[in-house]
Order: sequence, then structure tokens, then C-alpha cells
Amino acid sequence: MKRKLITAIGVAAMLVSVAACGGDDGDSGDKAGADGYAGQTLTVWVMDGSSPDQWQKDVQAAFEKKTKAKVKFEIQQWNGIQQKLTTALSEENPPDVFEIGNTQTPAYAKTGGLADLADLKSSIGADWTESLNKSSIYDGKQYAAPWYFANRVVIYNKKVWADAGIKDTPKTRDEFYADLKQIGEKTKAEPIYLPGQNWYHFVGLTIGEGAELVKKDGDKYVSNLADPKVAAAMETYKKFQALSKAPKDKDEATPQQAEVFAKGNVGAFIGMGWEAGTAIAANKKIESDIGYFTIPGATADKPEGVFLGGSNLAVAAGSKKQELAKEFLKIALSDKYEGELAKLNGVIPNKEALQSNLKGNAVAEAAAPAAAGGGTTPLIPEWAAVENAPNPVKTYMTAVLNGKSPAEAAKQVESEFNKRLAQQQ
Repeated sequence: MKRKLITAIGVAAMLVSVAACGGDDGDSGDKAGADGYAGQTLTVWVMDGSSPDQWQKDVQAAFEKKTKAKVKFEIQQWNGIQQKLTTALSEENPPDVFEIGNTQTPAYAKTGGLADLADLKSSIGADWTESLNKSSIYDGKQYAAPWYFANRVVIYNKKVWADAGIKDTPKTRDEFYADLKQIGEKTKAEPIYLPGQNWYHFVGLTIGEGAELVKKDGDKYVSNLADPKVAAAMETYKKFQALSKAPKDKDEATPQQAEVFAKGNVGAFIGMGWEAGTAIAANKKIESDIGYFTIPGATADKPEGVFLGGSNLAVAAGSKKQELAKEFLKIALSDKYEGELAKLNGVIPNKEALQSNLKGNAVAEAAAPAAAGGGTTPLIPEWAAVENAPNPVKTYMTAVLNGKSPAEAAKQVESEFNKRLAQQQ
């Protein structure tokens, strides 16, 4: 890769949350001899918190035993990583393997920074969960490999639900709504804390409706918020939000919804598993009252659509050690070590068959059933600019909650939405 890649990635990398650069090990080849890849060192960049020390130690031992090469893990911080990766991929010695945010993978694939991993998919990825692997594909080609994922669940106060006379968790969206109404009628608790701009939950609802947030208009992407399926998702959101006292013009971090829940007078909220820890930190007494369940869908046999956040692993197109890098991925993504990562970190693995590793982890067990039917924001490089504040999707949501029809709200933000999509053209 040459320096010109910096310009090529440009704006597309501004919001990318991935990993970064490595140095020159002094070796320049990628051919294995009788001693494997002895003498070579593979640089692997992972983000802070992604891979436990034990996992790294075990993968390193297996890799070095198989290849006779060394592996050097370098931990990266999320802050400023997008520019660091952009620069790293333009250098003569980029990181060989690196972690990359799943929704940001297309931006780097488009600009030529990622190696084609079609052969890796053929050899070890036949049973990767389709919804999880989708973000690794760009323009029909496999440019990364799915690594780990997480999604939202219902975090609820078991005491509040018991006080309302509810004996079991709901299995359908209608049952969920009825239970929340019962909490409002039979207790003094707020049934659900659902701020008007918890937009990742809204994205999940659109996924459940089979809707897309953008559509193709000639050779460019434009807003698809006017789609009746998007409107249906927003109507569902509005129905549940009406049971909440949360502000209609704020997101889940303003205030932090877990801290509101921690006070003990809220029935439930929709969030990531780690938010339960935030609640407990704010009020230790609530710990024994916290429970989790999968967000119920329209029917009992299919959970609600969810936004899948997570990371892929990629190989730099400019790496001189691409074959060695693929050997690393075969080990790191093997059932043994993918399963180990799932167990240690409580994250959803890239194969449904490996979800047994989540047994005993209440949050992960609640999240896993929805993964197969989950999805992401549009997997196009053009999407990155849409999420800049003020996010037009959030503006759309608040407009509907304040009385505009979904069609009127979609029209209100259409110009700004399309302007942002055009920034990446």
C-alpha cells in the first residue's frame, strides 16, 4: 500500500473504530519452509477490552506451535484509532491482522485497505452465522472475518415485576406491552424507561420489519425513512415510549438510563448487558433484583430485530505476510478459541453452534437468540456521515413522538439525510 491510500480513505475513515499499525520486524517474506514461518513475527492489533489475556496467551501458544513464527499483540485505544488506522494502512509495514468495527468495515474495503479473504471463508467459514458475517462482505467479496458481537436485551427489575403480579417473562411483543401496562396500573413504578432517541433500538425494530434505512436512487443512496416498514417500526417504538416518562428529545446516555433504572422504581429498560453493571455501581442494593430477557418479537418463535454491534478481523492488503496472517485467523477463529472468547467475555460467537459457551451468563443467554435475526445500519461507506450529531434519524424519531406522522417526519429530515449520504460519494 502506498501513501496515496491516506487520501483514498479520507472522509470514510473519520468515524471508523478499528485498529492500527505495526512496525518492521526485519523479515520481508511470507513463504513457509521446512521450519514453517520461523523467524517471522506477525503483528496483531486488538482493541482495549476485546481479547482477554488468557485468550491471547492460548492463541499465541497454538499459533507459534503450528507456524514456528511469533505473534505480537498490540492493544489499541478507541480514542483516535480511526486516524491511526488510516495512516497505518498507508505505510510500508501496516499491521498484519487488525480488529475493525463491523459497521465500519465497508469503508476500508472500498478504499482497498483490506485483503480478500475468500479462501479463508471457504476453509473455515462455511457455518459462520449469516447475519454476523454480512458486515465482512463488501461488493460481493469477503474482506474480513466475523469475530464477536453483542446486542441489546431487556434489563428488568424482578421485584417490580413481582409486585405487579407478573410471574413470567413475556414471549411476544404484545405480552411485553401488556406486562408493562400492568406494572403501570398496579405499582408506582415507571413501566419502562425508553428515551425518545434510543436509536439503536429503533434500528433493531426496522430490522425486525425487514426495512432498510436507505435506498438506491440511480448511482447514489438516499433516505428511505418514508418506507411504510420504517413507519411501522417507529409506530411500535412510539407505543412503548408512551409508557415512559423519559424525555422524547434525549438518548439513552442523557441521562444514563442505567442510572435511572438503578433507583429501583423502573420496571425495565432496553440496553446492553454492561449497563447492568452501571446500574449496580450506582446502587449496589439493586443487584439481586436485576434480570434479563430477549426482546420479544411479534410472534413467540422469532425475537425482535436487534442491532448487532461487534468486531471483525481483517488482514491488511499491504501486509507482506498475508498467508501467515490467514494461519493466525484459522487458529483465532477456530471453534476452540472462538468458543473460549465467547465464554471469557460473554460475547456472541460467530457460529450459532458455539453459543453453548454462553451457558451460565444470563446477559449473553438473553442476547444470543436474537443474533441470527439481527442486523446493522446500512453497510455502505456513505453511512458514516449520517451518524454525526445531530443525527437525522434521532431528529426523525423525536418529531414522530411529538406528534408528526412518520411520513411528515421523514420529509422533514430528508434533505439533511441525503446531504450526508452524498458526502461520501
